[in-house]
Amino acid sequence: MRILLIEDEPLLGEAVATHLKKIHAVDWLQSLDEASGAVQTVAYDLLLLDVNLPDGHGLDLLRSMRGSGQYVPVIVITARDQIRDRIEGLNAGADDYVLKPFDLDELTARINSVQRRVAAIPSPRMTIGASEIDQTARKVWRDGEEIHLTAREWALLECFARRLGTIVSKAKLEEVLYNFGSEIESNAVEVYISRLRKKLGSETIRTLRGLGYRMDR
Repeated sequence: MRILLIEDEPLLGEAVATHLKKIHAVDWLQSLDEASGAVQTVAYDLLLLDVNLPDGHGLDLLRSMRGSGQYVPVIVITARDQIRDRIEGLNAGADDYVLKPFDLDELTARINSVQRRVAAIPSPRMTIGASEIDQTARKVWRDGEEIHLTAREWALLECFARRLGTIVSKAKLEEVLYNFGSEIESNAVEVYISRLRKKLGSETIRTLRGLGYRMDR
């Protein structure tokens, strides 16, 4: 999953970004101006949005996104603890609201909860071929044996798991693998697809020439 973190507090931003990068691709930006440009050019799976930013109010970006038809899930993170502030955030289109200070593991749980609701996944566990995947625990087993995946391999697997039976373009997979502004190696997608096939089985991911890749159950 690719997450955009919009937070101007350096210590908090670094802590959250470092924690989430263990299992997700994370872009960390510190202003509304940067964030506005990013959401127009990158297909994010979730936004973590601070309210008080140096160049404006975070909810203005949220309202703008919802007004333009962008329905990427958004979790508002703020120190404002008044009921009216939470109501304002939810009414602006937020999917959840997390108060500072917060525990990083709780934030991860909130992210997983929002994603399950949005994807309408009845169970976080699924079986694909000989592999069983637990999206909440971030664990995968093949023939009953637990398989270790790197953060980027997980990001790729999660992208396919949400789009079972659907063709995923190489461009989309590149977005999943790389942080905003990073240089993309021309063969990166092929490399990580090959790694997943070795770990989960050669038939797990199909290549559709000129179109992209597809994962079936």
